[in-house]
Amino acid sequence: MSDEGAPLPVERVRNFCIIAHVDHGKSTLADRLIQRCGGVSDREFRNQLLDSMELERERGITIKSNSVSLLHEHKDGHTYQLNLIDTPGHVDFSHEVRRSLMSCEGALLLVDAAQGVEAQTVANYFVAMEYDLAVVPVINKIDLPAADPERAREEIDDELGLDPFEAVLASAKRGDGIGEVLDAIVEKIPAPGGDSNAPLRALVFDAQYDVYRGVVLLIRVVDGAIRPGDRVRLMHGERDHQVEEVGRLRLRRESVEELPAGAVGYAICGIRAIRDIAIGDTLTGVEPAAAAEALPGYTEALPVVFSSVYPISTDDYGELEAALDRLSLNDAALTFERETSTALGFGFRCGFLGLLHLDVVQERLQREYGLSLLLSAPSVRYRIETSDGRTREVENPAVYPDPAVIEGTEEPYIRASILVPERSVGVVMELLTERRMAASKMNFLSARRVEVVAELPLAEVLFDFHDRLKTVTRGYGSYDYDLLDYRPVDLVKVDILVNGERVDALSQLVEREGARPRALHYCERLAETIPMHNFKIAVQGAIGGKIIARTNIRALRKDVTAKCYGGDITRKRKLLERQKEGKKRMKQVGQVQIPQSAFVAVLKSSPTA
Repeated sequence: MSDEGAPLPVERVRNFCIIAHVDHGKSTLADRLIQRCGGVSDREFRNQLLDSMELERERGITIKSNSVSLLHEHKDGHTYQLNLIDTPGHVDFSHEVRRSLMSCEGALLLVDAAQGVEAQTVANYFVAMEYDLAVVPVINKIDLPAADPERAREEIDDELGLDPFEAVLASAKRGDGIGEVLDAIVEKIPAPGGDSNAPLRALVFDAQYDVYRGVVLLIRVVDGAIRPGDRVRLMHGERDHQVEEVGRLRLRRESVEELPAGAVGYAICGIRAIRDIAIGDTLTGVEPAAAAEALPGYTEALPVVFSSVYPISTDDYGELEAALDRLSLNDAALTFERETSTALGFGFRCGFLGLLHLDVVQERLQREYGLSLLLSAPSVRYRIETSDGRTREVENPAVYPDPAVIEGTEEPYIRASILVPERSVGVVMELLTERRMAASKMNFLSARRVEVVAELPLAEVLFDFHDRLKTVTRGYGSYDYDLLDYRPVDLVKVDILVNGERVDALSQLVEREGARPRALHYCERLAETIPMHNFKIAVQGAIGGKIIARTNIRALRKDVTAKCYGGDITRKRKLLERQKEGKKRMKQVGQVQIPQSAFVAVLKSSPTA
């Protein structure tokens, strides 16, 4: 055991996180803090140290939260232990941000000196206020040619209500101001509270999976202490576990003899499946050393976007199931269940926190497990009231009830907070109107920036809303959203028919006004990709028995009159009629072979309806 592993007095411990909008330099700042505190040698250093996945480093985003313990020599002559709990920046992973904030006493609020305060900055700040955290503003990227720290100070004052003169100026890329940031953490973030003599209560803010040790719980000890050999229980579970090892995270696990109240670290308790735990749960002792009540704030991550995942080769079904099992060990928010499609065979219906979460899971399945996949069009969860008085939640078109028994349908709405330059308000309002905006209001935050708060159906922001917003605002628009409630919608199920046969994998639930454009898009994409057969093929979109869109794939046609060297025209007509009758019979009994490439082309192209 190293001397560094010896516990410091609780008054010299600081638990903090970094919250920021996407691409404001959060991972770079974390790297510089780790370097300055000697948490990594120059030989071992790489960019985005806390981003363990190749996908995170490639895209420059943080997907999974992480933790690291650092030792900092302050100017008062004392050594402080700084526990940094990293957070994702994208709105899809706001659930992980909330758990990280629950584990801290303070947060560094990072603001880009060139872009200023953006939507996710505001959203994360208000969550930090919910948990009564000490917030230290940091203005980053002051080295950029477009940097305007004074404007950033104004926005911190106007939009967040923080003291702009307490903001620390820094350039994480060049390493400027890092010492001042570390001093601000020590001086402005309070030491953790908690009762070291009370029964153990520790927040499980994340978990990792080790193939040799099982589930590694990342915990913040609030009360009591945890040691190897202790018997513990997760308060939302029913099983007892024995602690095998506890320790701190310093880019790699370092075991210690005890994690006292206020500490952040890990615990290995012999848990073999992450499904046996609930992220956000409270770890406590067993009777008579159990806590009376769990830590407040526990909420389960609920998926809001759903898609079916099929292997392109049916032989890969077993590998896909094993890959989803292993992936869910490190991603508690991913849900999946078995599903069967007539067209695509066996697959899984998966639930995701958002489109980025869906994209990340798909990329990881393809990269880490070498699978070729096909995903159905994303959908949301609708509430359907039937004539027997029951209310059902449906996100899969395959289980959509008969329209004759449906009394009413509701869809989820969101409250979107969109920050845009004043000159872009008009085009943004046009975009929101296209997306069935129900209500809106505008807050003029400064002479140049406006906050548009709009209520929109969640289904309308699934496909290309973020890209369109960036386009119409020339890259300066940003948005964040919260789930609001369910509201009535005129919902229909659109089926795609090929030669009169329904293709179940392409069925979708759509608001009635958007049904025809969506169906026409699918029909046209199929007509482009299905090869010609010996008979004409109709590709149709239908609502029940009503055809709302159609395209045709023309037949392959052999010139049967080629060998008629002259002669009467009636001979040629007779041959053409015989060919026509043959094609009619073939159409009645012929099977249309839809290649996998056609499904890929259709489902990977986002309809712009």
